[in-house]
Amino acid sequence: MAKTSVIARSKKKPKFSTRAVNRCFKCGRKRSFMRDFGLCRICFRELANEGMIPGVRKSSW
Repeated sequence: MAKTSVIARSKKKPKFSTRAVNRCFKCGRKRSFMRDFGLCRICFRELANEGMIPGVRKSSW
């Protein structure tokens, strides 16, 4: 989980547009971010298994 100061810094408007960082809104993780859901892969998996994300199901075959 990211520190509060790092999350607050990422919410500010960056000096240059290429410095913008996408972060998970739940935990603040910046790596493995999914734009469609606004979550990192870990939080996505937790919420998907609980059935909290509409339209997403665990596959089985």
